Amino acid sequence: MVDLFTYLQFVLAPQMVTGLVIGVAVILMALGLTIIFGLLDVINLAHGAFYALGGFVLITLLGLGLDFWVAMVLVPLLVLPAGLVTERLLIQRVFHSGDRHTLTLLLTFGLSLVMEDLFKIIYGPDPHRPQPPISGAVELLGMYLPTYRVFLIFFGALLIAALSLFLFRSDFGARIRAAAYDRHMAASLGIQVKSVYSWTFALGLAVAALSGVLLSPIYGVYPDMGHGFIFLAFAVVIVGGLGSIKGAVVAGLLLTQVFVLASLVMSPVWADVLVFATMVLVLLFRPQGLFGSLAHG
Repeated sequence: MVDLFTYLQFVLAPQMVTGLVIGVAVILMALGLTIIFGLLDVINLAHGAFYALGGFVLITLLGLGLDFWVAMVLVPLLVLPAGLVTERLLIQRVFHSGDRHTLTLLLTFGLSLVMEDLFKIIYGPDPHRPQPPISGAVELLGMYLPTYRVFLIFFGALLIAALSLFLFRSDFGARIRAAAYDRHMAASLGIQVKSVYSWTFALGLAVAALSGVLLSPIYGVYPDMGHGFIFLAFAVVIVGGLGSIKGAVVAGLLLTQVFVLASLVMSPVWADVLVFATMVLVLLFRPQGLFGSLAHG
């Protein structure tokens, strides 16, 4: 009994905390993906590259002498106009094409490759690891947990709640959901649908960049840092329901716990397989995912 309690306290519980840390970051990425898909019907394969962009912009700002907290606020604000330019110069050019899905997949995949190569040219292939802005550890039920990871859990939860309130309680959020439900009806009511598309796409990328900032002190910053997270984020979006905010949150918590707990007893490679097997199992019984669409929650 003592050995079991020790295992639960010092092995299982810290691993679940790690799962929560990964979970909030993946949920933030998945929320950006699901907002973009729910509104624009665009699967953005460059989402992971913008996650990495957030980390590299952070490294640049820290190199200029800025404080981590100031940089954390500035990064999404700096990525926001980059998202606007990307949507207006690239996505809008193929959005009304008959092969929109194929063209946007190829376009965003190509953009991710270009961005990754630029990261290697500018910053080099080696990882950069900024220091956590909060040091030390806190004791919780006999466990010592890094203070920054505990902060990430609570701060990430606040960000997720704030984003949900923005989408479901603000005027612009109502415009986003109206355009997602029926863009022609929204346009007839005076909503500038094209502008809503651009700002929503930029918002999704800014949230991805903020995720990159938050996880940089834990996992480091390197050119292909978005690869692992983007596949997990896509699995979260699919399991939760394409375009569902609630689904992204629930599926994010579920799949990240599956991943970290499976990593205790098997290779991380097989843990990835188990995550996608869980996705397949859910889709067998719920082909539409766990929840509805952006227009309905």
